[in-house]
Amino acid sequence: MVNVTKKNKILVFSATYNESKNIKKLIIKIKNNLPNCDILIIDDNSPDKTFEIIEHLKKKIKNINLIKRKSKLGLDTAHKTAYSFAIKNKYEKLITMDADLSHDPSELKKFIRYLDKYQFVIGSRYMNGGKCLMPRKRLILSKYGNLFIKLFLAINATEFTTSYRGFNLKKLNNFNVTNVSAKGYSFFMAVVIEIYKRKFSKKEIPITFRDRLHGKSKIPKFEILRTIIYLLIFRFKKIYE
Repeated sequence: MVNVTKKNKILVFSATYNESKNIKKLIIKIKNNLPNCDILIIDDNSPDKTFEIIEHLKKKIKNINLIKRKSKLGLDTAHKTAYSFAIKNKYEKLITMDADLSHDPSELKKFIRYLDKYQFVIGSRYMNGGKCLMPRKRLILSKYGNLFIKLFLAINATEFTTSYRGFNLKKLNNFNVTNVSAKGYSFFMAVVIEIYKRKFSKKEIPITFRDRLHGKSKIPKFEILRTIIYLLIFRFKKIYE
């Protein structure tokens, strides 16, 4: 159980696993840039005790909610839990982001501004004005992976895989990400595909993505294979709808 400290209409969410060197700075930056928001962190029992840092911050910073899970249950389930949490507690807007400081909290205000008009807003590294400051190998894989998804599914978008995105929950009252079956990192792509498929109003905004300074990337290599499988499933369904 989590004691909800809801006072605002905006919820900013991030999932953590071994982010002890990043989480304090992230939370402070979120509150500096979006003071009138609540924060939800879902931690998968981090061995580096990330959750203890969050518990300590809760005593100093208002409106931080922590859900500590018993084990590493996966990024997709964390985001689904956060979405359900936001709906249950009647938030109007939900913004999700990475906990490793690769997403700049100074861009949160842009999300809020566009969420007043659109049902879904996603930060894009690959549209005009966006930047992706990852090592060359990862950059090529990410950039051309997103381009392949766009061309393969014939969806007019430049970004499918970033978690820096926002949902206008008041306007998405007939949509819930818990119904998206894709798992792992493919979940992020699947949500975007569902948004476009159901013709919700959406907006891509340019963001700058920075490679993490502390810790290691947690994307397993088998995620590439899983993404390809999901793409084939989506393409098959599209052809026979």
